[in-house]
Amino acid sequence: MKLSLSVRVAEKFHAKREANMTLEQLAALATRHGYSGLCMRASQVGTHSPPEAVAAARALLGRYSLTVSMLTGDFPIPENSAQGPDALRNITPYLDLAEQLGAPLLRVCLKQDEDIAWARRAADEAAERAMRLAHQCHTRSLFEEIDRSLQVLASIGRPNFGLIYEPANLELCGQPYQLNAIGRLAPHLFNVYLQNQVLTSDGPDALDTWCRGKVRFRQISLWEEGGIRFPPLIDALYAVGYEGYVTVHQASAELGTRAAVRESARYLKRLLATN
Repeated sequence: MKLSLSVRVAEKFHAKREANMTLEQLAALATRHGYSGLCMRASQVGTHSPPEAVAAARALLGRYSLTVSMLTGDFPIPENSAQGPDALRNITPYLDLAEQLGAPLLRVCLKQDEDIAWARRAADEAAERAMRLAHQCHTRSLFEEIDRSLQVLASIGRPNFGLIYEPANLELCGQPYQLNAIGRLAPHLFNVYLQNQVLTSDGPDALDTWCRGKVRFRQISLWEEGGIRFPPLIDALYAVGYEGYVTVHQASAELGTRAAVRESARYLKRLLATN
């Protein structure tokens, strides 16, 4: 498994259109601490970016020997808004951007059953360019719960359409996320996102879910006790033969971005080295 750093770490938690670091600052930070790739989002480069900005980003990443582990090409997809599935209805510019950045994987969004047919068509177009599409385990989407996620994946029925395993969102939705869950999802795993949290009724943050209503929580760093236990998850990913990216997808909670990126890498490299 390889380490990837999401540019999400340089966005505000509730303001995903605002970056507080430049792409070069992020690339330098990622390289310094042993990440192999950046998970690109529209706060840095998206379908709205002019061609010269895209070319400059590709050149910059090349100078730092970083790949683009996955691309999220617009703002509605990570915001999980009603406009999130629109990309499926016109996937061409997203595939163009992914090709220009050398990204083999695109994140997409499905919120209604009618999005499934569009996902099939988008996956077919992506397959023509040897690209893959993936949906994150995410609240208020067709991928909140494991059983439903597997049903949707079967209905889409495309080998290049898979899943971004994300245990924090599964926990928010009251879903199991340990060994058995990873085993069930294994045939569809295209990426792994890691965030950490403690579910608590007086938590400062809250997210709405379709299956459980509003769930309150407190963000904590990946290595902190009391939240998600990552060692057994890494063991389980190795056990099912997952060889893709493990992506740090949260900034800090209490720490600043730079310290969180450094310490997250140190923690995860230690876990990966034990297998």
